[in-house]
Formats: sequence, C-alpha cells, structure tokens
Amino acid sequence: MPVPHDEITRLHANVCKGLADPKRLLIIQALRNGPRTVTELTEELALPQANVSQHLAVLRQKGLVKSSRDGHWVYYELSSKKIVEAMDLLREVMTEQFGDLPS
Repeated sequence: MPVPHDEITRLHANVCKGLADPKRLLIIQALRNGPRTVTELTEELALPQANVSQHLAVLRQKGLVKSSRDGHWVYYELSSKKIVEAMDLLREVMTEQFGDLPS
C-alpha cells in the first residue's frame, strides 16, 4: 500500500530535523567509512562523550543511524549509504551556489 503524500512530507521533515545540527553532520561524516563506538567518535571529533551520545540518540530516533552490540561495545553506523550520497549532493549544490567550500 503506498504511503500518502502528506506522510512522506512529514517523514522528510523529520529526517531533516535530524540533520539540522552541525555536530550531527560531523557524526554522520565520521560514520561514512563504517561503524564507530561512542568512544571512537568522541576522540575523532573532540566532543564530550555525553554530547556525542545525545546526538546519536537523535540520529537513531530519526532513523539515520543504527546500533549493534559486540560484547560490551556498541557500534553505530549509518542506516543507509544513501544518507552520505544525499549529503554529498547537498554539498555540490552549495558549492555551485557559493563557490568552493572548505572540506
């Protein structure tokens, strides 16, 4: 059964809310090459552990990341590689509009 247009629009807005924070965008970029633990993300991004955990919770709630347990470690990864593709497309649009952007 197809999803009504209004529901798709609501889901789209919900995902965009998940992307509406610079730190969450950094976390997504860090996850583009594969799963990471909170500790690895904390060290890589130089952010407090509690802050990374909070942002990961939002990203999970919005369906952008998923987690899996390996012993006492919890690994986070993107729920779809298309998330990175979408972010790359947005970056291309911004580059076209505003010129070269810093990496």
